[in-house]
Amino acid sequence: MVLTTRLKRAFPPVASPTATVLILGSMPGEASLRAQQYYAHPRNAFWSILEAVTGVPAGADYADRVAALSAAGIALWDVLHACEREGSLDAAIVDATSVPNDFTAFFRVHLAISRVLFNGAKAEQCFRRQVMGRQEIPEGLQLIRLPSTSPAHAGVSRIHKQAAWAAALASPGYNFPNDPAADFL
Repeated sequence: MVLTTRLKRAFPPVASPTATVLILGSMPGEASLRAQQYYAHPRNAFWSILEAVTGVPAGADYADRVAALSAAGIALWDVLHACEREGSLDAAIVDATSVPNDFTAFFRVHLAISRVLFNGAKAEQCFRRQVMGRQEIPEGLQLIRLPSTSPAHAGVSRIHKQAAWAAALASPGYNFPNDPAADFL
């Protein structure tokens, strides 16, 4: 296989050893790769949805946002370590060139993770095809696909995305700084 300059490489996870929830994207988009920050595209709804659901301030500096997520027990990463892709769209990922991250090593360090939330269908698809059955994954891990927060995923309204994310993050033992259900009553 010949790798071209279209090869994209993801960056390390943002995760504390005590994280209980892992949010997985497929592969960072161009804006995120340039900034070396998760969900850096200004129209991606990720940070505004997480602010509404968890209270992590979307307008804070990136370091403060990821520190607040870590303090809330939420880790961020992507399924793919590398892939060829023209632009930022998941549909442009060349599946034959995609290389998954090392989840065996990740889960050995992050023993408290009980839920994986997929930010969109492509993240779930890549995880199921390239990680499940090929790497060591903890038994009983809850896998939940959520609507993508990407601006390219405009078929689902922001309020419906937010409701889905709130429901997925709400569970016994998860402590929200504010009540996510209040926005949907």
